[in-house]
Amino acid sequence: MPQELRAVDWTGNSLALIDQTVLPHRTETRRIRDVDDLVDAIQRLVVRGAPAIGAAGAYGVALAMLQGRREGWSREEILAAVARIRAARPTAVNLMVCVDRVLTRFDDGLDAVLAEAAEVQREDVAANRAMGAFGADWLLKRVDVDRPLRVLTHCNTGALATAGWGTALGVIRELHARGRLEVVYADETRPLLQGSRLTAWELVQEGIPHFVQADGAAAGTILRGEVDAAIVGADRIAANGDTANKVGTVGVALACADAGVPFLVAAPTTTVDLSTATGADIHIELRGESEVLEWAGVRTAPAESRGHNPAFDVTPGRLVTGLVTERGVLEVSAGELPGDRLR
Repeated sequence: MPQELRAVDWTGNSLALIDQTVLPHRTETRRIRDVDDLVDAIQRLVVRGAPAIGAAGAYGVALAMLQGRREGWSREEILAAVARIRAARPTAVNLMVCVDRVLTRFDDGLDAVLAEAAEVQREDVAANRAMGAFGADWLLKRVDVDRPLRVLTHCNTGALATAGWGTALGVIRELHARGRLEVVYADETRPLLQGSRLTAWELVQEGIPHFVQADGAAAGTILRGEVDAAIVGADRIAANGDTANKVGTVGVALACADAGVPFLVAAPTTTVDLSTATGADIHIELRGESEVLEWAGVRTAPAESRGHNPAFDVTPGRLVTGLVTERGVLEVSAGELPGDRLR
């Protein structure tokens, strides 16, 4: 991109968030000055993507401290406000990890909290750059074709979803920079179309050829031999390699397994939760029914219908060909488990 996006930025007394609910038609920045607005922004997906939410949560500790100063909160009231930020989206572990990390500097004062939050952000960008290189190297060795690669991705994992560069989209950007990428199939991603609105927008900025396709088309595209690899992100990875990601991911993984196509998960080590043994222990967030029963505020399903709207699904580790972090690639389906290698 001509200038690296910053989905999350600290202005000195507020948090600046690119409003991802209005892209690609408008580019707007929301200024967040209090805890209620930050919790709302996280829950409404103004800011989204596990690493970006983590960075927002890290700065959210400072935001709560500043609001506490203005409104005369006690220490307990400030910590209660931070706890609300931490719990705003329960599936993505990065939010909890980053808030907890910054809280270790709470008693050292606001400057120390802000310095730690800035370090969280810096480390995420560095991790994304590293996993982009590791992932591209691994794919080019794994996929034995004498031409640029055709890859599929699901949801949005670029600069908008992180502190910068991207996870799965960072691998794609690295392949493109090396001249080893032919085309990207971007799943539209229900229910809020993060793929068609956000991933496609980032690919346009980068000049990367791509198709947007319905989520239901992904398996057929893979089984027809039109895809050399699938690359996705993650919101939480269990010790056994089970991976929670945006709903629809497990179908991509199953199709890849049937077609013999590598399924690569790209995520920083902050997304790996070694205290979670398996995917069965991952809380799956259920979003509002209206997102699947309505379109643009107009009811599309019968009035008697109920909506089932899980935001995520869990891909079993046996289907994860590779897990790339800033430390390298684990071949999870071959037995290289996060719980054994990343402690």
